Amino acid sequence: MGDVRLLDCTLRDGGYLNDWKFGHDNLVNIFERLVDAGVDIIEIGFLDERRPFDMDRSIMPDTASAERIYGRLDRKQATVVGMIDYGTCGIGQIQPCRESYLDGIRVIFKKHLRRPALEFCSRLKELGYKVFAQLVSVTSYSDEEMMDLIRLANEVRPYAVSMVDTYGLMHQNNLMHYFRLLDEHLDPEIGLGYHAHNNFQMGYANCIAMLSMETQRTMVVDGTIYGMGKSAGNAPIELIAMHMNNVLGKRYHISQILEAIDSSLSQFYHPASWGYNMFYYIAASSDCHPNYVAYLMDKRTLSVKSILAVLRKLEGEKKLLYDKNYIEQLYVEYQKNEVNDETDRKRLKAALAGKKILVIGPGVTVKTQQDRIRRYLRENDPVVISINYVPEDFRPEYIFLSNSKRYLHLATRLSQERYRVIATSNVTGTSEDAFDYTLNYSSLIDAGEEIPDNSLVMLLKTLISVGCTEVSLAGFDGYSSETDNYHNMDMEYDFVKSKARYLNRYIRDFLSGIRDRIRVTFLTDTRYEVPEEKTC
Repeated sequence: MGDVRLLDCTLRDGGYLNDWKFGHDNLVNIFERLVDAGVDIIEIGFLDERRPFDMDRSIMPDTASAERIYGRLDRKQATVVGMIDYGTCGIGQIQPCRESYLDGIRVIFKKHLRRPALEFCSRLKELGYKVFAQLVSVTSYSDEEMMDLIRLANEVRPYAVSMVDTYGLMHQNNLMHYFRLLDEHLDPEIGLGYHAHNNFQMGYANCIAMLSMETQRTMVVDGTIYGMGKSAGNAPIELIAMHMNNVLGKRYHISQILEAIDSSLSQFYHPASWGYNMFYYIAASSDCHPNYVAYLMDKRTLSVKSILAVLRKLEGEKKLLYDKNYIEQLYVEYQKNEVNDETDRKRLKAALAGKKILVIGPGVTVKTQQDRIRRYLRENDPVVISINYVPEDFRPEYIFLSNSKRYLHLATRLSQERYRVIATSNVTGTSEDAFDYTLNYSSLIDAGEEIPDNSLVMLLKTLISVGCTEVSLAGFDGYSSETDNYHNMDMEYDFVKSKARYLNRYIRDFLSGIRDRIRVTFLTDTRYEVPEEKTC
């Protein structure tokens, strides 16, 4: 068996969670604990010429900065490396190795950049560095592309080529497939590495599988302290070290790594927690960029089942190359679920046209200003409609549903208590006749808006279209970035606070634009002030 080396990249991969601002004392402490633990290779951060020098950060504009931060520290037996995301740090920022604190540089690159990236690796090697070629999203490589990469690597002869499971997609079958392909065809002097992410909780298991492989070449296995790292985090280096001690006879001092967790890393775990969660599981199981999942989940309108259905529509290279316009298009297309709603609109018109309507929302004032609502109900006997929830204190005659996620919470109650339901076509019922009325989603949204499917706007458009001329609103308080937006905290969405100003302006503008078609009166206090009409 060839040499097996343990590499820690906490100060680089962990930096995604705190913008690399560990603080100088923590940088020193983490480095020294890793040295004392006997870790073979320590990656001390990114080299990125776009970032200014900061003694508290492990992201540096050039190799000279590494000396300024770490230069007085005794590396003992450790090999010290930095990382360059190809294209972010030019060769002019790199000293010759003999003048640098760094022994090696890892270059990470996407597969379409493999040729120029490996040419860059060759230039770094000429400067005397141990060079690691890091294959971003290795699971995106076809066998033909991997053989081309191997051909290029054999020309450059880097210290190691590493499989980077960027989105945590690997199970042991495809890990072993790429391992064998590289092991059989790479020059025997080139090492072989693996960098895991934990979207499927496979990081540690895959490292064990990698370390069980028989090969004469050097193997490099990456980990981070406590698994700290981008997305679902990395394979915890303390676990890999434990396995290597038990199975391979290594002598890593794991207590030193645990000291680093206790004294330096625990403070970063909240609020920037990392590790396995449903979000990263969805991204990995859909073989897609995590930003697609974030985009759809931030909508807060889709059930998980619907999110998975949208992600299945991603195609080809687009899956791992995030494109906001592309996912927005897929989202709108999925939500449309076109239906012929002509009959249901006629039935709604017969039921609602010409009547006074009271629409109840979930704002705080539906609780704090109940007296106003009750007085209006006594004096006007309106048709009551609630939006995406069932009020506790007022029984609506109709529930307007435009949000699949909200529907999941209400489905059993709606079926048991027999409310009449008006649903937009993106909300999928439990049977073909689940809803009393189904309206085309696409006819009610504002496709050009950042948030095209505001439920209040969609209901007001519906009421106008079926001949209603007067509507009163209660519990539509408008949005705040500082205070609670819903009387029930379980309904609160984090993204709403970040979009509060936009949402308030959008709805005010909409209300101003419909004045000549419907009279809108607010019974409870609101931020949706509309000029020239004090009661609205």
